Amino acid sequence: MVDEQIAVPRRALRADARRNRERVLAAAREAFAAEGISVPLDEIARRAGVGPGTVYRHFPTKEALFQSAIVDNIERMTEFARGLSTAADPGAAFFELLDHMVAEGGVKRDLADALGGRDSAAIAGPTTEFKVQTARLLERAQRSGAVRTDIDVDDLLRVLKGTFAVTHTATAEQRGRAFAIVFDGLRNHR
Repeated sequence: MVDEQIAVPRRALRADARRNRERVLAAAREAFAAEGISVPLDEIARRAGVGPGTVYRHFPTKEALFQSAIVDNIERMTEFARGLSTAADPGAAFFELLDHMVAEGGVKRDLADALGGRDSAAIAGPTTEFKVQTARLLERAQRSGAVRTDIDVDDLLRVLKGTFAVTHTATAEQRGRAFAIVFDGLRNHR
């Protein structure tokens, strides 16, 4: 006999609890981007303007908060990509997504990790959806002639992850040059 898990419905958060959770996530995204996972939870609570107990009620461990921050970042990036899916200029839309990724993920190790496909089931779903949306933009840009046709979304994400990884400690100017070279290499130069 197979044990069946009984799904316990999650109660919707009260408005103030939802706002606090969002403030904690925003503070965590910034803190993890600047300092990595080593930032103490009490520091995140301070930056969010809430007590440590509030952080622990929503996120019982630092790993849970880090994972939630990654998922939130990926979901925001996915929504941005989805918003570009019907743009009149597919090439411009594709490069707008890439520019947005660089602006949002310039020093964020979490985005580079997520692009590489982390093993967590909680991250796998959002990462897959981001990949689907990115693939759509890439394919539209390729059909329009704006992007070279000899790459696929996996190639693209590997190149982006590598560039994020090697520019992690670079200045903004150095990171900008590195991504400009990558983006130029993606263009169709027929």
